[in-house]
Amino acid sequence: MRVLIIKTSSLGDVIHTLPAITDACAAIPDITFDWVVEEGFSEIPSWHPAVDNIIPVAIRRWRKNILRTWKSGEWKNFRDQIKANKYDVVIDAQGLLKSAILTRGIHAPVYGLDKNSAREPMAARFYSHPQAIAKGQHAVERVRQLFAKALGYPLPEGKGHFQLKAETFTDTNKVRPSSPYLVFIHGTTWVDKHWPDTYWCKLAKKATEAGYYVCLPWGSEQERERANRIAESADNALVLPRMSLKDMASVIAGAKKVVAVDTGLGHLTAALEVPAVSLYGPTSPALVGAYGKEQVHLTLDDCPSSMPASNIEPAIFAPMTPDIVWQAVSQ
Repeated sequence: MRVLIIKTSSLGDVIHTLPAITDACAAIPDITFDWVVEEGFSEIPSWHPAVDNIIPVAIRRWRKNILRTWKSGEWKNFRDQIKANKYDVVIDAQGLLKSAILTRGIHAPVYGLDKNSAREPMAARFYSHPQAIAKGQHAVERVRQLFAKALGYPLPEGKGHFQLKAETFTDTNKVRPSSPYLVFIHGTTWVDKHWPDTYWCKLAKKATEAGYYVCLPWGSEQERERANRIAESADNALVLPRMSLKDMASVIAGAKKVVAVDTGLGHLTAALEVPAVSLYGPTSPALVGAYGKEQVHLTLDDCPSSMPASNIEPAIFAPMTPDIVWQAVSQ
């Protein structure tokens, strides 16, 4: 059986799809998958052994200049690549209008979330087989249920498995410290999800005093500047070079523990089953929290409510002090 998955973005959403593939492989031994994914995340599907062919799209780039995209032939090349293969089933695991449109013209049964289940109800009009999947569940479980219904097998009991093998991630750039180290994932696009810089600096000092190195990734100039500030506050803190996702996965896979804000690399950490403490301020881990073994979700409910905001920015995180986070990391 050959199945086409539509799950284009974002980093965490793409990672959340992997356990459903593992379920399907256990139920249908001869199954293989092709995957339509944003070009920036096209490394991720290749990490699962059941994914045969990756079809990159560039919706984020294309919609900035639709005329140029049309003239360049990129859209036609994408459609030709899709039509070149025969699929038994198509699954839109995204549930958005932008992903549903990509299923047009494919001669196969198309499954997706129905109008009461999808984030964008209009998307359900593009599916020949819309499925009811209850909201209020973790995103990983919803995708697992969608795959089980689309492919006709009983949903396995227990937690899903990402099936990312350690040997997939070799450290080609040799930047990891030889001593035990922690990774601090401090960057996120949503301002209110940033844990305060002063807290990161204090946490780095606690970590290095406990005998760890601290590795600091970054993906933008602003994040690089923050990483440098954190590194300056403690001995044995290393600002990593800019990396591919696979190299970043290699660094995370070798860490003793990870501390992460609510962001995509935190989901990658969970998929690699590296022990981690994830910090949640304005968001809740209930629906899209880090999913996997040894993942601690630290929320404001776990912190003293009487803590004054003082001069901490963003103020919402003031109660989640470095002492509280370090205690969670140590345990």
